Amino acid sequence: MTTIQNPILTGFNPDPSICRAGEDYYIAVSTFEWFPGVGIYHSKDLKNWRLISRPLNRLSQLNMMGNPDSGGIWAPALSYSDGKFWLIYTDVKVTEGQWKDCHNYLVTCDTIDGEWSEPIHINSSGFDPSLFHHDDGKKYFVNMVWDHRLSHHNFYGIVLQEYSVEEEKLIGKKEVIFKGTDIKLTEAPHLYKINGYYYLLTAEGGTKYDHQATIARSRDLWGPYEVHPENPLITSFPNPRNPLQKAGHASIVHTHTDEWFLVHLTGRPLPREGQPLLDPRGFCPLGRETAIQRLEWKNDWPYVVGGNEPSFEIEGPAIEEVKGENDILEKDDFDHEELILHFQTLRIPLSEKTLSLTENKGHLRLYGKESLTSKFTQAFVARRWQHFAFSAETKVSFMPHSFQQAAGLVNYYNTQNWTALQLTWHEEKGRILDLTTCDNTTFDQPLKDNEIPVPDDVEYVFMRVDVNTNTYRYSYSFDGESWLVIPIDFYSYKLSDDYIQGGGFFTGAFVGMQCQDTSGESLPADFDYFIYKEKE
Repeated sequence: MTTIQNPILTGFNPDPSICRAGEDYYIAVSTFEWFPGVGIYHSKDLKNWRLISRPLNRLSQLNMMGNPDSGGIWAPALSYSDGKFWLIYTDVKVTEGQWKDCHNYLVTCDTIDGEWSEPIHINSSGFDPSLFHHDDGKKYFVNMVWDHRLSHHNFYGIVLQEYSVEEEKLIGKKEVIFKGTDIKLTEAPHLYKINGYYYLLTAEGGTKYDHQATIARSRDLWGPYEVHPENPLITSFPNPRNPLQKAGHASIVHTHTDEWFLVHLTGRPLPREGQPLLDPRGFCPLGRETAIQRLEWKNDWPYVVGGNEPSFEIEGPAIEEVKGENDILEKDDFDHEELILHFQTLRIPLSEKTLSLTENKGHLRLYGKESLTSKFTQAFVARRWQHFAFSAETKVSFMPHSFQQAAGLVNYYNTQNWTALQLTWHEEKGRILDLTTCDNTTFDQPLKDNEIPVPDDVEYVFMRVDVNTNTYRYSYSFDGESWLVIPIDFYSYKLSDDYIQGGGFFTGAFVGMQCQDTSGESLPADFDYFIYKEKE
């Protein structure tokens, strides 16, 4: 037996949906406004996971231009049936106010990393949809229903309707089969048929610290569903000292070795010496991650082994460990024609007018576009923070001739929260390095009048960020050997779901390369490499 340490997918990897195809295991996670949409990880042993597919990689499948922060792809559901993979996803267009305007789609593919189909629009009544493949050959669609009426709770219940593969649409009656428990905020439905019972697994309590997974069962697909006698199936809420907080939003897998496991969302707060434990309960810049627990059965009910709080370490399945290649490429020299899967852009794919890996071989060329506050076209390529302590480094050639032109290294949560070390231009000083920050829409330039002049004979500027758990600092070099630290501390917690406007946002911290040109001249910047390296 191997031992598995949690989380299994570190950094922003929320809302896991697990499925098995033979002896292969796959987890799909939410990506929100980041493009391409959905991340799919593969494992042979439930311990070692590798990012192998981003299925929604064309504008015809997903166009999030103008989508709000933390809109876009919520809670995809991945399944395997009839010899192919089925992926259900939501594109959330409006998040603020009384409405959640969202559209639910289905795409399929014969292979997990192949070209996925054009989307079929299923419905738009609510989010977190999934598809249940009945053993009689029929398919059923479940999602939560959003109620915008002022006198009602927004989470109306879980609706069930048959899906016709032939007609490519929902057919027959639609009924709310579960209204949830008194915890409310009932979402993320997954249906299973096990040993003669239908099991409905949902998430409740919202996705912050009071998150949980609730399970109910029925002999009839259409209900009524009775709730687990010792519900919730999993939660961290009563255990604030558990390093794995926010446990909830889960899905179940039955292994080919006849064992049962639960994957679930979790968040790891930053350590806070001398701070109160409960209020605020913590900040998770790595976003919501994915963990795994072992399940056991008693009286036809599943239980998490060791109790209904998450375990940091579990006993893996009776499968020999299969170590794959390291999932985290430390250095990318940009000597390929497409971005690696760990890199994403915001809302849309960047066309050759914005991004090129071929114009200047061995470089990522970004043509300056809109500012970091834009929800439309940013020339920004970034990857998730996956560790509490790491360094990220790049080398950029950029020749601005206006203060409206800037390129550099960015640490980003959303359009309202980020910090940037940028190479830009000043009328009297020429090319300079400057810091710009945005903190819940409040801008600052902490170097004030002490911007760093760049020597005339320097083409490439090296930039680095060192993240040391609670704080991070930028540094720079003009020769790649002698580095100078800019002595300003930035706080990691400010790039967390929990900090942004007091919470209610859903992604995580990213680090990456950006070029902006608000003059409209599209001046390009060439990035020679990008390094992301975990610290011991």
